[in-house]
Amino acid sequence: MGQLKLADVSENELEAARYLVGSLDESGFLSAPLSDLALTSELPLADLQNAHKVLKTFDPSGIAAADLRECLLHQLEQSGEVESPAYVVVRDHLDLLLRRRVPDLARKLSLPNDDVHELIERIAELDPAPGRRFSMDTNHSISPDATVERVGDEWVISLTDDFIPRLRINKTYKDLIAKGKLEAKEKDYVRNQMRSGKFLINAIEQRQNTIERITRKLIERQTEFFEEGVSSLKPLTMAEMAEEIGVHETTISRAISSKYLQTSHGIFPFKYFFTHGYVGKDGDLVSNTSVKELIGSIIEKEDPAKPLSDRKIVDILAKRDMTLARR
Repeated sequence: MGQLKLADVSENELEAARYLVGSLDESGFLSAPLSDLALTSELPLADLQNAHKVLKTFDPSGIAAADLRECLLHQLEQSGEVESPAYVVVRDHLDLLLRRRVPDLARKLSLPNDDVHELIERIAELDPAPGRRFSMDTNHSISPDATVERVGDEWVISLTDDFIPRLRINKTYKDLIAKGKLEAKEKDYVRNQMRSGKFLINAIEQRQNTIERITRKLIERQTEFFEEGVSSLKPLTMAEMAEEIGVHETTISRAISSKYLQTSHGIFPFKYFFTHGYVGKDGDLVSNTSVKELIGSIIEKEDPAKPLSDRKIVDILAKRDMTLARR
């Protein structure tokens, strides 16, 4: 926020910038389209666009990028490495990079393996999550924002509001306006500040209400998870959740950002419960999370000198009655 105070922006753009900062995820990414944010915030799209351009010039480099690729590319651009081999790898072959497919990258780039290893080392120097720099303590304990527990035959939701400020509008300012002791400009200023205060209070209350509604719907859609554990997690997207509780998808994304849910199986980020999935051989829905756990166990047992191909992993999954088709 300190950089915002020094930025050459209008009051409207400053308000838009503050809204965008509040919409960043824990990695510092702004994944929601600006057009969607304009709808949910009721701020002019032009102000959001201008504010976004300003935010992307701030330190740390890569902040407010849409995703990992854009974040890394921006950092390389800032370093004067546009169209460098490292830039090309991030822009065109990020999937291979993340899987460290050195031979495949070497073939794509027509480079020896040693050169590819050097490129990977260079890219590893970049910050993949610039937003995490703002965390004062990376080893802090996690406090759940909501808890779900079984009481008798019912699931009970408890919201944690210990860290939510108790806000109210000071009666003194209301009296100043009512008694007519202020000049016109002073009255307008006080009214604007009161309006901003009411907006903040309503936003906090609405956010808590949204978290409770999301949690209640999770219990309904992920009952097997709460009863049996991680292996029973079902596919569920934020778009589906948004439609079912009657809000915009970006509202879901912002509401659960950096929020945690405590269950009998542990504490999980709310984002953990939102994953695409597959339709298994028997017709059951299988979440990405469950599939990733199985694939991880397969890869752990592979010969490091002869890593399994994607095709081979798919064949192994099929032998375990998990012939997958995208949901």
